[in-house]
Amino acid sequence: MPLTMAEEGAPSVIKKIGGREETRRFLENLGFVPGGTVTVISEMGGNIIVNVKDSRVAIGKDMANKIMV
Repeated sequence: MPLTMAEEGAPSVIKKIGGREETRRFLENLGFVPGGTVTVISEMGGNIIVNVKDSRVAIGKDMANKIMV
């Protein structure tokens, strides 16, 4: 399922990253790598705040839909 459907506060394991090559590279640079753990903190106005690799990152809903957990 995409990250947008993940339960808030529950850690999820990233299965794969979709999208174009530059999108995948951008997300990998932020710490979204297959096998890594990501936790949704909150969702506000179409943006999702997540914990990934001990840091908080805000990404748009379109980007979050490309991250499968």
